[in-house]
Amino acid sequence: MINTTLCYVLRGSEVLMLHRVKKRNDINAGKWIGIGGKFEPGESPEECLLREAREETGLDLTSWRCRGVVTFLSEGGPGEYMYLFTADGFRGELRECDEGELQWVSREFLDALPKWEGDKIFLDLLWRDAPFFLLKLRYDRDRLVEAVLDGKKIR
Repeated sequence: MINTTLCYVLRGSEVLMLHRVKKRNDINAGKWIGIGGKFEPGESPEECLLREAREETGLDLTSWRCRGVVTFLSEGGPGEYMYLFTADGFRGELRECDEGELQWVSREFLDALPKWEGDKIFLDLLWRDAPFFLLKLRYDRDRLVEAVLDGKKIR
């Protein structure tokens, strides 16, 4: 299992999204996701969050909150524990990202963008301001085959 972070940076009714269109052999190619990435050795979740935000966006996060942990399982993959954050405070200027195109997107428009099926589940939890949650998502290639929220199967 690998450890990662994913963060949705909020600015009023907009969310900073990354359209993954630049990396080769990218499992997220063409999808819209938040910012984040893999832990480096010895990093805590918040250290990874802050480093990845700075590397991918040029922004220094000043206010953030861990909202849940998502376990991803997929046939043939290593599995992943993803620490999910939202951030509503930052300093700095947005810069170009080498993994895709960064764009501020309204929450309403976000629903129409291509993303992983399981992302819709945790985004709904974020927007409803759900308490801290544990979510397990199991995929067969690109298809979500199981979702378990706080120990209860929801799909």
